[in-house]
Amino acid sequence: MPATRKKQVHLAAQLPGIHNVTVWSDPRSGSQISLDSFVRLARTAERGKFDFFFLAEGLRLREHKGQVYDLDIAGRPENLTMLSALAAVTTDLGLAATVNTTFNEPYEVARRFATLDRLSGGRAAWNVVTSYDAFTGENFRRGGFLPEADRYTRAAEFLSTARELWDSWTEGDLRADAATGEFVKAGAGRFAHHGQHFGISGRFTTPPGPQGHPVIIQSGESDVGREFAASDAEVVFSKHNQLDAARDFYRDVKRRLARYGRGPDDLLILPTANAVVADTDEEAAAYAAEISRELVSPQTAIAHLEAVWGRDLSAYDPEGPLPDIEPADDAHLLQGHSVFRKGRGETARQWRKLAGERNLSIRELVVEVGGRQTFVGSPRTVADAIDHFVQTGGADGFVLVPHLVPGGLDDFVDRVVPLLQEKGVHRDDYTGTTLRDHLGLSGAPRPAGWGGTGVRAGHHEKETSR
Repeated sequence: MPATRKKQVHLAAQLPGIHNVTVWSDPRSGSQISLDSFVRLARTAERGKFDFFFLAEGLRLREHKGQVYDLDIAGRPENLTMLSALAAVTTDLGLAATVNTTFNEPYEVARRFATLDRLSGGRAAWNVVTSYDAFTGENFRRGGFLPEADRYTRAAEFLSTARELWDSWTEGDLRADAATGEFVKAGAGRFAHHGQHFGISGRFTTPPGPQGHPVIIQSGESDVGREFAASDAEVVFSKHNQLDAARDFYRDVKRRLARYGRGPDDLLILPTANAVVADTDEEAAAYAAEISRELVSPQTAIAHLEAVWGRDLSAYDPEGPLPDIEPADDAHLLQGHSVFRKGRGETARQWRKLAGERNLSIRELVVEVGGRQTFVGSPRTVADAIDHFVQTGGADGFVLVPHLVPGGLDDFVDRVVPLLQEKGVHRDDYTGTTLRDHLGLSGAPRPAGWGGTGVRAGHHEKETSR
């Protein structure tokens, strides 16, 4: 019998433009807002035959105790503008952007993604996210804008409406324009949508790109978010990069697909991860420990502890034990950081238990819970670990977030990717032209009318030409 073909390892790269996850003190560290940095990292990913390059989004700079959190990234270019620039300096790499559905409108977002897909020759992807807080909403003069319970219903209808707009160009017959003699679609672009959150009608201006719809990405962890992913997404970003938890998440999301008429290969699950590569496992471990210490400075350790405790802890020694006072659950000293907005009392209890069992200082604890690297070792060790993770049902691949910009992917692409190719689990070259080709998404895009959480998102009508 022929051997079973191994699963392919899908790889993507993210420029870390939101969280403080880069080692700024390293002399090789460069700008995280200049075009040159984006270009170099994207071209490195393309050299490694990655599926896509991803940009996260932050709609407001985080604040700590009422001041801009200066341990974070302090400049964030607009995603689709930056990816449009990258479309001109790459040829195959997918281009994925986070764009918020709470503080945007379907017509505008659909038009921008259709434009990016056309500019790039079919390489666009949209990470559909929501926003929960009035802090971010102040930038848009809307405050909280809508209850948190409604944010997925708005997102579902937003996505469905965008799909209507993209699909509107499939309607109508060709006719010759009297003035120019060019053939146009008589009914092209006509739409009318009447739903809970949006009531719009008119004519969509931008023909869709080669993919028809951009690839849809989702990153929610809640039960509603997982259902939204199963019904509508084609890629899911996951925070689960430890194998046991990752397998549980993988099985849970994949089992939900059948109720929407989808198969396991219709949705890829890609945890975020990072890799530290050196000549030997021992050298890599030492380097990873150094990176973790640099990522969690004494100031960062105290800031993260204050975010959980809701108290000013600046008098505490970051190399000393945790405070013996209880958290103030109703205080938020670090605003705009979703990791610390819920369940802070339970988080504090878990942290105190871990610190007691391991005799960890404040800084050591913060490193332990959030500052460790995912894959550490020689090129062979890292390649084997990634392959094992994918082949044993933990993921379909990874979104790699380097600790250095712009050169943080160089060692991985030069030393680990060839070993994955040698194993037969990563492409030697691109065989298609669109991002859907790279991801192996052979089916048609989800049609308009599908809404997240498994329900139709509002009532939809499509005007016909007369």
